[in-house]
Amino acid sequence: MSRIGYVLRRIGKMDFKKMNETANMLHKKTGKSKLWLFADMAKCAAKYNAGYMDYKIAEMYKLNDAQKRTVITRGLSNEIVRRMNDKAYWHFFDDKTEFNQTFSKWVQRDWLRCDGNLTQDHLSAFLQDKPAVIFKPLEGSSGQGIEKFAPADWEDMNAFFRKIKEMGDAILEEVVVQHKCMAALCPTSVNTVRIATMIGEKKEGIVYAFLRIGNGKVMDNVDCGGMAARVDLESGRLLTVGADKQGNTFEKHPITGTDIIGFEVPYFKEACAMCLEAMKVVPQVRFVAWDVAITENGPRFIEGNSFPSHAVPQFAAHYPDGIGIMPKFREFLNI
Repeated sequence: MSRIGYVLRRIGKMDFKKMNETANMLHKKTGKSKLWLFADMAKCAAKYNAGYMDYKIAEMYKLNDAQKRTVITRGLSNEIVRRMNDKAYWHFFDDKTEFNQTFSKWVQRDWLRCDGNLTQDHLSAFLQDKPAVIFKPLEGSSGQGIEKFAPADWEDMNAFFRKIKEMGDAILEEVVVQHKCMAALCPTSVNTVRIATMIGEKKEGIVYAFLRIGNGKVMDNVDCGGMAARVDLESGRLLTVGADKQGNTFEKHPITGTDIIGFEVPYFKEACAMCLEAMKVVPQVRFVAWDVAITENGPRFIEGNSFPSHAVPQFAAHYPDGIGIMPKFREFLNI
């Protein structure tokens, strides 16, 4: 496709309503004119495959062209996934029961598939003596549809069984009890380490790691109001402030007051080793973002993502010099 044709295709896919909302917000935040912001967003869309959310999160309006080329935009992220991950094998990660079965060695928790075959007796037996359970739709992302239930919710087992059946195909899992140090950051959510592994053209290993931290909700996901901070791959310490999707930054957790910069993730080396071993299990999926819980007994998988979100690795607050994470990806593959 010609360059002109490519640019026209990108323009045709733009969501001008969302672009206008983003331009209004950034105009108020930066004082830059809307005309300039629109033009720069359009340029970034055509030249760097950046959506309006990329532009906002990575604060591309602050960057020069050389810096913009280091941002992992939506388009670049999608290209990496298409090249690295055979879609015929995504089901090992996208279906939560398949993931738990395939990676059971590192999941190590009780769970129950809830579908058309579920009986009330099976549900009742599973819930026996459990202090709480997590409901997860079989497929989905960004924490959508996830709920936490306690014994009070299934006191009337007949009603709870009907509710679970009505909620659609899912799994129920026993709650992961996180390490006390992780709970000190935010006790309402299991704060997971997202560790991305790659079997690349140049080398294989860990591309990046970020700690995702909740902010009062059950989920630590940034789409649910959580924040993230970059983890040093050598020491397991947090290198940066916590940052959320709205552009807020935190040196201390706003609820617990725990320091974020310098916080050391327990069992981080063990978590990395676990991910490096697991990445060989389904080698047709060569780029995976693993969500790892840290318990008192070591790391445990929550899930693996065959189509990793590119939002967290591009938050501007994680790159104060304006150089994004693409140079790290280029250590692994030609892009």
